[in-house]
Amino acid sequence: MIKLSLLGTGDVRQVPVFGCQCKVCYRARVDVSARRRPCSALLETDQATLLLDGGLTDLAERFDQKPLDGILLTHYHVDHVQGLFHLRWGLGEPVPVYGPDDQEGCADLFKHPGILDFQRPLVPFERYNLHGVGVTPVPLQHSKPTFGYLLDYQNVRIAYLTDTVGLPDESMKFLNQFWLDMMVIDCSHPPQDTPPRNHNDLNLALEIHGKLNPAKTVLTHLSHHMDLWLMDNAATLPESVVVASDGDSFIL
Repeated sequence: MIKLSLLGTGDVRQVPVFGCQCKVCYRARVDVSARRRPCSALLETDQATLLLDGGLTDLAERFDQKPLDGILLTHYHVDHVQGLFHLRWGLGEPVPVYGPDDQEGCADLFKHPGILDFQRPLVPFERYNLHGVGVTPVPLQHSKPTFGYLLDYQNVRIAYLTDTVGLPDESMKFLNQFWLDMMVIDCSHPPQDTPPRNHNDLNLALEIHGKLNPAKTVLTHLSHHMDLWLMDNAATLPESVVVASDGDSFIL
């Protein structure tokens, strides 16, 4: 059994957006279930607990009594690592951190890692075994070196693909070799006439869904603009495509 919990499903602004008075942001202020925190996930098996991205600012509290076996970073933008700045000054065993080759990283995390044990950068398309979980980094298209991850455990395969705008040809070809039980993918924007610069709109997310044909696609990294579009158009999504909310869990 493998359990994937989506701890946060928002874009860099989160929902509600500071100062915004749109219907979505108003709803999120009065209904906590409509809020979106920084995009991140937790993968749990009977052997391991792996955190995907460290953007939640309460990591030190959330995992104080639940040790992490490792942290997989997609990239080093602040909204994906800001929770590590506090977590690093904790006590106890080192926490291995894996991610792409980015010499700049973010601020002084590399210089003052505390209990964070930054491992050698992962090699694209090379499968690693982390406590029984197969982890294969898949290059994405973003403004910093960024990985998605193909995660496999006991014949279950999950593709976790955020942040990205489309997929590089080599990554698409690689993922097309496998049956995917689930794909979690960046869908920051509603349908656009021209592709966005750094993140998928719905058109790109559905195009990738069509090419990889997973059993289920889960849209994440959603902006308040995407939530506004969903208010009137959610029923138009394909049956196998669902919109994530913070706290959603999937057991496969």
